[in-house]
Amino acid sequence: MLKKRPALLWLLAPYVLYLAALPLVNRVHPTILGLPFLFFWLLLATLLTPAGVWLTYRADRKRGRV
Repeated sequence: MLKKRPALLWLLAPYVLYLAALPLVNRVHPTILGLPFLFFWLLLATLLTPAGVWLTYRADRKRGRV
């Protein structure tokens, strides 16, 4: 199915950002914008998730699937 719709890979980005990278970013220091690194990472992942969904939607619409 991914061969027909490679844009679906954008939907894996939230999974990778939230779960797969979690052991790598589970630390307090450094602080970014006054937030511990883990909180900043989760905030960034939350903000990037709609972008991935939008990119998938845009690619499907361009191919006439939506």
